Amino acid sequence: MRGVLIAVWILVPVLASAYHYGPGQQKLQLDEVQGLLSAARKYVKEEQHAKAVELFTEGLGKMPAEREAESRRVRVERAKSLLLAQQLPKAYDDLALLVPELQNDPKADSAVLADARDTLANAKYYMTWLMRLEGDPRTEWEPEIEGARQTYRLLAEQAQARGDTKAVKKHEEDLEAAIRLARLDLSELQALPLPSQCKGCCSGQCNCKGGKGKAKSKSAGKTPQKKQGDEQARGASSGPPPDDGGS
Repeated sequence: MRGVLIAVWILVPVLASAYHYGPGQQKLQLDEVQGLLSAARKYVKEEQHAKAVELFTEGLGKMPAEREAESRRVRVERAKSLLLAQQLPKAYDDLALLVPELQNDPKADSAVLADARDTLANAKYYMTWLMRLEGDPRTEWEPEIEGARQTYRLLAEQAQARGDTKAVKKHEEDLEAAIRLARLDLSELQALPLPSQCKGCCSGQCNCKGGKGKAKSKSAGKTPQKKQGDEQARGASSGPPPDDGGS
């Protein structure tokens, strides 16, 4: 009996050490990641999107490789914050990689895929707006808005199939906005308030697809004739605003 007790006494620190340097370390790592993500989401609610991007990025960098599904959800969250932090090209590039990755994985979460598709369509919408203001030819910007249009239509059909009337309404409004953006004359577009998602590029703070970084809205200090809604209030996650003035 005494020998058993001695053996147990010897094994306790060994087992504790094994836990500390094995599962214990992973738990500490996950706790740190969750702390970073919680702080990032708090910044999102406070509309401090640049800080949210930093913490989402740090959290992703420390996320264990086997937690792929959670990483993908966070990548979508970060992309939304990137749009609202006026980092449109970065959001676009990240989503352009993530969406095919999700599409090609039969085990991918369908809700995450739909959210990623929606956010990429929004990025394409704002990229089209920017490219048009920068004077890019139709052959360059039309594929972007057409991609957004097709995605909004797909999302509306999927929402209809599952009976989500609220989502159907949102995606149909986004589809209508995409169609209008493609049809607007450049002079009409220039008369509209510049979406906040495009302002970083138009001030030269980022490298957009057009590469000019000089586009400016002609509507500064003016009231637009066609109500587009408050871009900043709606945010990237709600998609492009509907035009209350009709097509």
